[in-house]
Amino acid sequence: MDGLMLQERAAARTNELPGAALEHPFGPEFDVYKVCGRVFMLVSDLRETPIVTLKAAPADATALREAYAEINPGYHMNKKHWITLTGGGALEPEMLDDLVTESYLLVVEKLPQRLRPVDPATFGRRVESIAGDSAEPAPDPDESRGRP
Repeated sequence: MDGLMLQERAAARTNELPGAALEHPFGPEFDVYKVCGRVFMLVSDLRETPIVTLKAAPADATALREAYAEINPGYHMNKKHWITLTGGGALEPEMLDDLVTESYLLVVEKLPQRLRPVDPATFGRRVESIAGDSAEPAPDPDESRGRP
């Protein structure tokens, strides 16, 4: 995945995350993605190189930086809690989706419960059936009533 594809894929993933919003508080050259007013992803260029900066658990951030050449400490962010990704390496699109989702959930879990757009403990997980087997996610009650 080149740098532009990396940025496009990361931005596309945010469209699937409840309550995620794009803002430009630092000007048009910085895409800042927030949930309930808190930043979970920044998309910009660093010396003409497209980058994506995400929040990460400290232990995960260290392991990711050691495993992937295209993952570095967060540019202009707390190096312990943020990572910056560049394109051109071995990072798979599905892994990028997971990193964006994890960044979002790390921010959501710090929000007061009443403000959380999702439950970070269960978001994206399959619902367990009574027998304990994995089942499809629970249906949306609004869909069964014909609501959009």
